[in-house]
Amino acid sequence: MNRPREYGTDEERRAYINSHMSQLHPVMKKLRELMETHPRGFIMSSPNPIMVLSNMLKLAAAKKCVEVGVFTGYSSLAWALSIPEDGKVVACDISTEFTDIGKPFWKEAGVDHKIDLRIAPAVDTLQSLIDAGESGTFDFIYVDGDKLNADVIYELSLKLLRTNGIIAFDNSFMHGHLLKPEEKDERQDVSVIRKLNVKIQQDSRVTAVMLDVADGVYVCGKN
Repeated sequence: MNRPREYGTDEERRAYINSHMSQLHPVMKKLRELMETHPRGFIMSSPNPIMVLSNMLKLAAAKKCVEVGVFTGYSSLAWALSIPEDGKVVACDISTEFTDIGKPFWKEAGVDHKIDLRIAPAVDTLQSLIDAGESGTFDFIYVDGDKLNADVIYELSLKLLRTNGIIAFDNSFMHGHLLKPEEKDERQDVSVIRKLNVKIQQDSRVTAVMLDVADGVYVCGKN
C-alpha cells in the first residue's frame, strides 16, 4: 500500500522526527561532536535508535546488558546511563584502538564503573558468560558488530537473555542491500544478515519487529 501523499516524503518525515527528539546527554553529545570529524565517524550508531532502545531499557528496568561492537563507546555510554548504579554493561570488542577514545567519556559521565570492557572475540566472551553460569540473567543485548558471526551471536544471546529480555540487531538493512533481491555475488556479511533476518522472522522463540530507523534495527523479545 502506498503511503498517502499528505504523510510527507521520507526526507520530510526524517527531518521532522530528528528535530523533535529530546536533547542528548551532554557527554553523549560531546562524543558525537568529536566523531563528526573522525575518518571512521560514520560507523557510530545513529541517535534515534539509541534513544528508542534506551527508553526500552528504562521501561524494562534493565540492569544487565551486553554490547557486541563497541567502537568509541557511544551506545555503551547510552546503556550505562539507562541502567541503575548496580547495573553492568559487558562491552565486547576486539581492539582498543577506538574504545580508548570513548573511555574518558564514560568516566566523565560517571558510568565507567558500570562498563566491563572485554577485548576478545564476541563469541568467546558470550560463551564465557554462559560458562560462568550467567545464562538467563541478561536483560538486553545490542549487536552492532561481527556480522559474519551474527547467527552464532544470536543463539548465544538467546541463552544469556532472561524471558522477555531483548536482543537488538543494528544494520538490519545492511546499508540498503537487504531491501533489494539477493545478488549472485553478494557480500558474505550481507548474505549472513539476510539469512538471519529470515530466521528471526520465523523463530517462535522470539517476538520480533524491525524498526524503520537509521539502517534498520531488528528488536527481538525472548518468549
